[in-house]
Amino acid sequence: MKKIKYNIIYLLAFVLAFSTLLGCKKMLDKKPLQATLDDLNQGGLEGMVYGLYGGLRNPDLGGAAWGHIPWLAIHSFRDDDAIKGSSESDGADWAVIYDQFQYSKDHWSTNIYYERKYQIINVANEILNTADSLKLEDPASLTNIAEAKFVRALAYFDLVRTYGEVRKVTVPIRNATQVNSMEKSSVNDIYTLIDADLNDAKTYLPLNWNNAAGTSTYKGRLTSGAANTLHAKTMLYRQQWGPALGLLQTVINSGEYQLESNYSRIFQDAGENGPESIFEIQAYKGPAGVPDYYTFYATAQGVRGSDASGWNMGWGWNTPSQNLVDAYEPNDPRKRRTILFSGQSDDPQYGGFGRTLPVYPDVLPRPYWNKKVYADPAIQRATNDLNGNGGYNQRILRYADVILMAAEAANESDNSIVAETMLELIRARAREGQAGVLPKVIFANKAQMRAAIKHERRIEFAMEGERFFDLVRWGDALTVLGGQGYQNRNRYMPLPQPIIDQSQGKLKQNTEYP
Repeated sequence: MKKIKYNIIYLLAFVLAFSTLLGCKKMLDKKPLQATLDDLNQGGLEGMVYGLYGGLRNPDLGGAAWGHIPWLAIHSFRDDDAIKGSSESDGADWAVIYDQFQYSKDHWSTNIYYERKYQIINVANEILNTADSLKLEDPASLTNIAEAKFVRALAYFDLVRTYGEVRKVTVPIRNATQVNSMEKSSVNDIYTLIDADLNDAKTYLPLNWNNAAGTSTYKGRLTSGAANTLHAKTMLYRQQWGPALGLLQTVINSGEYQLESNYSRIFQDAGENGPESIFEIQAYKGPAGVPDYYTFYATAQGVRGSDASGWNMGWGWNTPSQNLVDAYEPNDPRKRRTILFSGQSDDPQYGGFGRTLPVYPDVLPRPYWNKKVYADPAIQRATNDLNGNGGYNQRILRYADVILMAAEAANESDNSIVAETMLELIRARAREGQAGVLPKVIFANKAQMRAAIKHERRIEFAMEGERFFDLVRWGDALTVLGGQGYQNRNRYMPLPQPIIDQSQGKLKQNTEYP
């Protein structure tokens, strides 16, 4: 199992001094932190950065904005690949809000998503403020600063594509008056900050964390490849095709990554931090569940059965839609590697463990389940996690995304040769050497290649939280999702009303949600 599961986890001291950002008085009453070089360990900021990584995972901190149901709702329920899941009565209001696009201004899902993103931003800002106040410019500190800037950029990217105009906070927030006086910044201003942060991150993050023997000393820690990949993705959202392609080619030419030959392995415990991994939020459960550095990401999506059926494996949220089931090309192996079918074998040839699921609707409340987070029963037993999969790493950036983003950027830059080559790399891996399966795409123009790339992105990243935002940035959301109630304003969510209220009128609601 995870023998060296992310060294950072074992070093976590949780120096995060912040229990919330905007909604909790305990945090807002914090006095300004005082620090000297003697207070900090080797590398100056290392301990604080370990806490930042831990905060991305910890469900009580930033983890609620990444690996929890609010993340699934905002990133996945809203597309045509997934539905709310679980039983009809469980969280029925979530289905109305996200599946049917009747957004709420005051629901704990969007409130906590927004607040916890800013909580992580605040931790990053504390690191950057400490570095600035102590004038830290040694190589190790510059790397730590780069890690903080990457995480801040990641949080802001999610905020700007979810809400549009949001507050740009670049200093630590220590009292309610300070934050309540802040107005929103434009989308362009937020992207300018993201650009600056990622430019620094890719300059000062290492290519890898290998020691002299070529072994990674910090599995899962951020690299320049992660910064280049995230920066390229933000550029695709702004149709900056040429610069994006340049960054993606840098990642490709680095030789640090390669496509995993077995698609299922990418999403299994044994495949964590594998050759395709660019950035994963690390989680871990040790033997018998000790130590326990868990997330809710996979548990929230596990098959929702009963103890009696032997399939009480999670909460059952975020389940595949019939639309997704029907979207695969004939005999695409990724279908059986992505979707579990109620009443059928889990298909050991395609990443299963030799079990047969109970039937729908007599035992299970949904016909389809997300196989990408399917728990290995042997690992569940070994970690005493029989009703979940808490030690599962959440994949944030992987190399297949680099390849398909490069295909898209190349096609839009009129470089059809590169686009065709990149697309074929993904399809070749997916067809698994089977003759007649997923034939090479034949195209006559840019529009046909564009359509092929869009389809490939949908299938390759099904149930991974990419689809809704892709549809919006392509301008396809109204056409694809209009039948579910989507309107153009639904590209952005309203800001949480409690945050508006706390600002006493200083922070203005999204104008499309009067």
